[in-house]
Amino acid sequence: MQYRRLGKTGLQVSEIGFGAWGIGGTWWLGAQDAESVAALHAAIDAGVNFIDTALVYGDGHSESLVGQVVRSRSERIYVATKVPPLNQHWPALPQDRAQDCFPPSHIIECTERSLRSLGMDSVDLQQLHVWRDEWLQDLSWLEALHQLKAQGKIRAIGVSINDHEPDSALKLVASGHVDTVQVIYNIFDQSPGWSLLSACVKHDVGVLARCPFDEGGLTGKITPDTTFPPGDWRNDYFKGERKAQVAAHVAPLTKLLGLEARTLPELALRFCLTHPAVSTVIPGMRTTANVRANAAVSDGRHLSEALMAELAKHAWLRNFYD
Repeated sequence: MQYRRLGKTGLQVSEIGFGAWGIGGTWWLGAQDAESVAALHAAIDAGVNFIDTALVYGDGHSESLVGQVVRSRSERIYVATKVPPLNQHWPALPQDRAQDCFPPSHIIECTERSLRSLGMDSVDLQQLHVWRDEWLQDLSWLEALHQLKAQGKIRAIGVSINDHEPDSALKLVASGHVDTVQVIYNIFDQSPGWSLLSACVKHDVGVLARCPFDEGGLTGKITPDTTFPPGDWRNDYFKGERKAQVAAHVAPLTKLLGLEARTLPELALRFCLTHPAVSTVIPGMRTTANVRANAAVSDGRHLSEALMAELAKHAWLRNFYD
């Protein structure tokens, strides 16, 4: 496992982190706690030292499993979580004010709840789960986070940027108020590479690349005939003709597999890691097999300029979260 500096925090985090949304057991159906715990242990055994969770993932259940594992290990594991917006708007809407989503009392209350779920006295990174740059006009949210930091309950501050809207945090990155940003970045959505990633390098802001597999689309396992359990949120994400569209866009990528990347998941992860702004990639992982395959990608090799140029042709901007 290779490690990278997480922006101005100075923390050395594993290139492959553990995205813990799927183990919360609410939207991603089929997760079994015993298997999730085993996957977390396998990740740490493989050198993963960064876990990203959130209070809303199973209403604290993901945090509970993460805390259970982290507390049982002797390794230094960095844990990041998130404060959900009070008005439950994902993503934040243009008319939403900072006070609608993140009043100070809500930030403090949610952080305390997360700490109880984790069974920990502090978290390494607390993030706002949505963001709008207009909120820089009202810094009460930042004052609450600074208060928590002064109390030793959080160590660093970040935000999770709205889906497919990387430029909506450019002013925040330049402001110096946050240590990290989390953003969708993958072969299909390459838009963070237009402005955000270079801004993060300039201002020393760590980057958590989320959704490297496009919610499973870039694994090559989504076909027109793929089905998901009733109630699983992917039934909506891949509704209608979307599965067929994904399969059609993924098929040409298989022709790019070879010595640089032998599988689609490997290609997807190496794409993210090739950009120097990326501190860690946080794929969702629920099984030990997936953990081991993903962790093995962190071997110091980057994709060639020629292959990256080919991948640039496969950018596909759309929003399946709508």
